Amino acid sequence: MNSEWFLNPVGGYGVTLGLAVLLIVLLTLLGLPRERLTRRRRWILLGLRLGVIAMALFAMLRPTLVYTSSKARSATLAVLIDRSRSMLVADSVGGRTRWEMLKSAVGDALPALDDLSENVELKLYTFDSAVQPIELDRGRLDLGETPSGEQTAIGAALDDVLRREAGKRLIGVVLLSDGAQRAYAPRDIAPQGPARRLADLGFPLYTLPFGQARGLGQARDVVLADLAVNPTVYVKNELAARATARIEGFGNQPVPVQLLFEAPGGKMNVVASQELAGGEAGKSLPIDLITVPEVPGEYKLTVQVPDQPGELVTTNNALSTFVTVLKGGVNVLYLEGALRVDQVYLRRSLDASQDIKVDFVRLDPRAPDARPVDLLQRVQPGRYDVYVIGDVDASQFKPEELEALARVVRNGAGLVMLGGFHTFGPGGYSETPLADLLPVKTDPRERQRLGEPLRTDVQLNGPLKIVPTKPIGERHYLTDLAEGDRAAAWAKLPLLEGANKLGDPKPGAQVLATAGDTAPLLVIGEAGGRVAAFGGDTTWRWWMEGFAPQHKRFWRQMILWLARKDELTDGDVWVKIASRRFERGSRVEFTAGARSPQGEDLLDARLTAEVALPDGTLSKVNLIRQGDVVSGAFDGTNLAGDYALNISADSAAGDPVGDARARFLVFEQDLELDNAAADPTLLASLSAMTSSLGGRSLAPEELPTLIDEFASQPQEMEVETQEKITPWDTWPFFLLFVVTISGEWYLRKKWGLV
Repeated sequence: MNSEWFLNPVGGYGVTLGLAVLLIVLLTLLGLPRERLTRRRRWILLGLRLGVIAMALFAMLRPTLVYTSSKARSATLAVLIDRSRSMLVADSVGGRTRWEMLKSAVGDALPALDDLSENVELKLYTFDSAVQPIELDRGRLDLGETPSGEQTAIGAALDDVLRREAGKRLIGVVLLSDGAQRAYAPRDIAPQGPARRLADLGFPLYTLPFGQARGLGQARDVVLADLAVNPTVYVKNELAARATARIEGFGNQPVPVQLLFEAPGGKMNVVASQELAGGEAGKSLPIDLITVPEVPGEYKLTVQVPDQPGELVTTNNALSTFVTVLKGGVNVLYLEGALRVDQVYLRRSLDASQDIKVDFVRLDPRAPDARPVDLLQRVQPGRYDVYVIGDVDASQFKPEELEALARVVRNGAGLVMLGGFHTFGPGGYSETPLADLLPVKTDPRERQRLGEPLRTDVQLNGPLKIVPTKPIGERHYLTDLAEGDRAAAWAKLPLLEGANKLGDPKPGAQVLATAGDTAPLLVIGEAGGRVAAFGGDTTWRWWMEGFAPQHKRFWRQMILWLARKDELTDGDVWVKIASRRFERGSRVEFTAGARSPQGEDLLDARLTAEVALPDGTLSKVNLIRQGDVVSGAFDGTNLAGDYALNISADSAAGDPVGDARARFLVFEQDLELDNAAADPTLLASLSAMTSSLGGRSLAPEELPTLIDEFASQPQEMEVETQEKITPWDTWPFFLLFVVTISGEWYLRKKWGLV
């Protein structure tokens, strides 16, 4: 053993020496009175004081004894054996399972392991979601008959072994597995992290893979994935369900796929089907099935492949979700030419209404190639209830498209034209079939052709105040922005930056609002369907200056009036969930709110929420108000099955506003068998991290040879350790210091010096 003393003075030697000199000077100046003490007593006190000074200086010098010693350290071998369900896959030679191959490999190595255990500490573990120690008893090892683990937590298992064997000398870690990490949080630790720590500690990792990377190989299996379904659809509209299927082991045999849709009574009915050809193994095949819901409500939808003969795994044959079928929905086609600010906020306001669905199409004169090819089909009867024309020049339409649009409006569809540099007369609509439908006259002399300097004589310069006309404008459904004094509500709105000079109203048309006192700004009429002309194009200022509720209400009422749905009087409670499918243990977040019949958010409404679990129990959910919505989160998704989130709302006065319901599905994914492919590449990459230490990936039959290799290595090694002794920071030294200084004070008090 080698040893050596070191000094590490506080502040350096200079500070310590200076303090020593200072203390000695003070001791000299503050001498002891000779006339009151005998010589013996003076020497006793002086000795105690010198002892205190000496101990203080000793502590400041911080002397340390450093010595090294060598200790014999025995070797430890850790073996990890995969006991997860994926080891049951029969993809080995002769149709044997991975587990059978593993037991055979371990059985062949048992004699070598038994011999090795006499000189090496042998640590054997099985693992799935956790590690379990097992014992080698007289050359016998009980691995059990059937692996039943629901997870393969390779990273967590390696991490556990490192913690269990901390401080030991590992001659190696041997991992026997199919190599596919399949684990839920918190056991889903990436295996690369523990493998790097093994390398840093100097411990090699040896991996032995079992199974084929192609998964079930020749075994039959159909795996459905990637279900995509629109969460909402209007009654009698097409609902498309899309997914993918991976088919193994069926050759060219066709595989049926069905679409099931829940009936109002809860029964699941097959509403569509198709056949998939097996073809190339492992290739993803598209599934595209369509149904047309007839009854509003919330329904379960399932895409499934009936269980096929010879399938090992059937838990991955179906995917389910929920969809909401809306009644009375209004489909809107919004046509724009310029991406101006007003269209952003107009669409945002309409999107806030759950019963209004807006499709936006841009007709950009600078990008004719981007023009939609199906525009003519979009202006056919039954496609849309309302058409909105923004700043689109008439030249961007084909003649047959304008004729078709005029025809659907005469047959009952609604139409509103908005203000802009290329609408009404300036947009060239006076010479189109729409001129006869608009509630205002248009003049070809107002034409503002594309690319020409802007004309000011066809526009109204702002700022402009919108004034409802009397008496009809102040009483109409479209101008109802607030209860009570409507004129006052309009007077508070921000002014428009400008507007179109609308032509004279046609006979039978009604002017609901003017720009100032005279110029028509909002004119409505009938042309088979309802039509409106609104000359403004800067209502976005309402939203930006704090009048978003009025903006939403105005444009919602515009669409509902055009669609002849202004008679709607019911309030609305709504709830939105980001998804309708969740894994077990997921957090389900949602937002909810309540609106008045006019579409205004009821900020003072009191909302409550509860979730109905698959077992029939109810769980209340706390809600938090965030602006015009409330939000909540539900964490109790431990059961697989169907859940229902129920929202109830009462007004500030306690009157019921309504209820809303949203169902969602918690599915129990079979991690082990949904995709049972082995991953020998992962195991090879993990062992390669310790290749400089001898770590590598081996074939299962090489296990006995590997054990013999361990037996040939030195089983003990000398490990040098360095230790320190610091006498100045021990409790005996501190006690001695306290006793000395206390004794000096006691004697001075006893002898009458204090």
